[in-house]
Amino acid sequence: MPHPGNHRTGGGADVRRTPTLDESAGLEVTVVTGHKAVRLARTDPSPASRPVMLAIAGDSAAGKTTLTRGIAAALGAERTSVICVDDYHRYDREERKQVPFTVLNPDCNYIEIMEQHLQLLAMGRPVLKPLYDHSQGRLVRPVLVEPRDFVLVEGLLPLHTKLLRACFDITVYLDPPEDIRRAWKVQRDCAERGYSRAQVEHELVRREPESAAFIRPQRQWADICVRFAPIKGRPAERGTPLSAELLLRPTIAHPDLSASLTDDDRRTMHLKLIRDADGRPVDALHVHGYAPREDSRIIEKVIWEQLSVDHGTPMPDSLGGLADGSRSEPLAITQLLLVWHLLQARE
Repeated sequence: MPHPGNHRTGGGADVRRTPTLDESAGLEVTVVTGHKAVRLARTDPSPASRPVMLAIAGDSAAGKTTLTRGIAAALGAERTSVICVDDYHRYDREERKQVPFTVLNPDCNYIEIMEQHLQLLAMGRPVLKPLYDHSQGRLVRPVLVEPRDFVLVEGLLPLHTKLLRACFDITVYLDPPEDIRRAWKVQRDCAERGYSRAQVEHELVRREPESAAFIRPQRQWADICVRFAPIKGRPAERGTPLSAELLLRPTIAHPDLSASLTDDDRRTMHLKLIRDADGRPVDALHVHGYAPREDSRIIEKVIWEQLSVDHGTPMPDSLGGLADGSRSEPLAITQLLLVWHLLQARE
């Protein structure tokens, strides 16, 4: 299977080669117009030396860390490097009180250094990454990141520029309903970051214009858009299980799930063709939030077996974990599909 750097773009796409970034490392940028964002074209003849790069983008408290943590646990710490690009903030919490923008604004982040570091990681090279302590709101001592087989990158702006997008083999955007995301942010920032409810709600209002300008536009560049939300027609009360809807765009090769979904399985998961925001047809995978664990486990096993995953790796049993210790079946299946994409890309 070819490395995802040589990505299928679909019919009619215009592919242009830009000047090489680093010929000695076998790295160049291919710009695909009319269909797909740029991807790094890795020409190094030894692809096993390069990590597979996954981006998980989304607004603050959209669930990026929860999704990433489960994938990393499933792949194993010895094979996975995880970084948060929110560590590239220019200012600490006190300094941000004096600037006219929020952390959602690229001007509040070292975007060019972020681009440089992700390019280096994509080539299998280590970086000395900055580190932002969210609990104290301070920039602290940087840390050395050694790229392993898989590099999982999550944060506010990993898909903001062409060069950033070019670094990734698989891109994901988390798109929960705004009322749910805001509730998650209030809960997290009050419990973990020392804010009052009034402070968080004020900051949400302040951030909204930049969220619309810089965060949500990244959705268009994602191979997979994930939305965790209540089933339509059911109230989003506390403790209500959330379903998952995954838009599987044809920008990467997805598994053929139709063979895995029998009529008996459709109470747990179903696949249908819908129109994306741009009007193009896209596969939408719906995973039912009320699925019993035993049904979900059967689906997971069927998917794992029918996807022909043969990496000497058993099906992960640590998926779907939430911060409170409970388990979400839609989250588990979402993480499983992303693990499959990473393992397939590794080949």
